[in-house]
Amino acid sequence: MAEAIGLPDPRPSYERLMSKQAPTVSTSPLPAGRGCVNDVAILALDIPLFPVDRLMQLEAVAAARNTAAVRIGWAAIFLKAYGLVARETPPLRSWLAGRFRQRLATSSESVASLAINRGDDGDDRLFFARLARPDTTPLPLLQQSVDWFVTQPIEEAFKRQLELEGVPGWLRRTILRWNMRSASPKRVTRIGTFSLSTLAGFSATNRFHPTICTTSLSYGPLDGDGRCLVTVIADHRVLDGAAVAKALARLEEVLTTEIVAELRTARPVPAEAAA
Repeated sequence: MAEAIGLPDPRPSYERLMSKQAPTVSTSPLPAGRGCVNDVAILALDIPLFPVDRLMQLEAVAAARNTAAVRIGWAAIFLKAYGLVARETPPLRSWLAGRFRQRLATSSESVASLAINRGDDGDDRLFFARLARPDTTPLPLLQQSVDWFVTQPIEEAFKRQLELEGVPGWLRRTILRWNMRSASPKRVTRIGTFSLSTLAGFSATNRFHPTICTTSLSYGPLDGDGRCLVTVIADHRVLDGAAVAKALARLEEVLTTEIVAELRTARPVPAEAAA
């Protein structure tokens, strides 16, 4: 009646839709590469994670980076700076080991797990690169390692992750869960002591993402005044908020002193060192 006299149909939109034709639904296999990412998200649900933010003034870091003799990305900068803070702060290199008799395991050195987005046959896929000892690696070499993971064939750069994705989901999660609880040195190389995930390159911030590391670092894009929102996501079983806040304060100090100094003296990597 309403339509006959030119008035809007008063029925709810879904009723109007169902009175005509329901939408069709199609299904397809889970896209390649979602397996390990989904596993991390599932396993992270069992960890009492919480985020701590700090708005940092990084104008001096940006200026030193812009005038450096070699290109150094922000990811490499944050990886090294956080590695330096973790060197001073053992809990940032620690995790909860064991299942029935839990204890704190601490690695003598840091291994970073860097989330990298790669295109694969037109699809975006998330991979995890391991970078050992970022605190002792010169920034140009650290950047070179990041570039290697970004540019090398996926089959070469992420061979182990691809092999793990070929395993049934229940077994894959069992393997990851065992590694998470292990006090073996292999746990450090397979999972890392901390992770870094950022969407700053997309002018966005992912300040609370899933992680199976004790801490995970994230940073957003710099604003017009050189300020940057930096977040550390932490496992509350290992760290409290005050300790994370102190680590963030120390991170800003390291960025604006030691990292700025290294950026000002950074030089391209010699061919023999690169090899």
